[in-house]
Amino acid sequence: MTRSANAEARLRDLARLRRVRDRIDREYAQPLDVEALARGVNMSAGHLSREFRRAYGESPYSYLMTRRIERAMALLRRGDLSVTEVCFEVGCSSLGTFSTRFTELVGMPPSTYRAEAARATEGMPPCVAKQVTRPIRNREAPTTARG
Repeated sequence: MTRSANAEARLRDLARLRRVRDRIDREYAQPLDVEALARGVNMSAGHLSREFRRAYGESPYSYLMTRRIERAMALLRRGDLSVTEVCFEVGCSSLGTFSTRFTELVGMPPSTYRAEAARATEGMPPCVAKQVTRPIRNREAPTTARG
């Protein structure tokens, strides 16, 4: 393959990866898995995972869970839904997995976040609260050493 052909193939892959990311952003509450995402852009699941991580710094599954947790944070701040209702509203099918992932990304369990976030963002416009409280992978809660 020539350098030009390689560059064109890379651009096509990036466009497909952007479509996958956009689909995750739109359909985060739907049942999505890497195989279905890959089929949607005519890639193998392994190739999609490798290229997505290379382009965006995380796997498609991690990106999906980050979007779900981000939305869950907004719903929990609102305060009118239970943690279980929020779990299912954002597309998670297991409360245990949701709670574990939420705690990893946010640094506290969803029930604690629900109680504290309402106070912490009180009076703050929703767009500012979203930016301030957005889960970011490199801000993951540090693991504590157990002895």
